[in-house]
Amino acid sequence: MTHPIPEGESIRAAVRWISEERTAHPEKSLVVIVDEACIRFDLSPGEGEFLLRFVRESDR
Repeated sequence: MTHPIPEGESIRAAVRWISEERTAHPEKSLVVIVDEACIRFDLSPGEGEFLLRFVRESDR
């Protein structure tokens, strides 16, 4: 099941950044990358949970 991306440029920018970061640093843990995105884009804990679920489901 896919989740629609919430409104807001920050969350969309974070999704793009996570994709780029995973390509550039495949050795990094997904959790670490999402945590870095939350800090970089000033996201709430709920948005961070969303990102983690979204990226994991996108990998399937």
